[in-house]
Amino acid sequence: MGVTAPSVEVDRDKCVGAGQCVLAAPHVFDQGEEDGLSFVLAGAPGPGDDPGIRDAAARCPAGAISVADEPANGEDA
Repeated sequence: MGVTAPSVEVDRDKCVGAGQCVLAAPHVFDQGEEDGLSFVLAGAPGPGDDPGIRDAAARCPAGAISVADEPANGEDA
């Protein structure tokens, strides 16, 4: 059984820049300096980030964050 890392996306067309995702998972999300819209940081997320990501998705007032489970590195461990 492989270790899973969630796949996460921010729909920047829906994002309103509230920043709740950054507060919930600052090691996964950040906001653009120019537009204030959220994005997923390069290299994120990792297997241990699941609770913060799901919290961020639940907090998002615009429903702009989608989360799906997938095997880490695309392979079973």
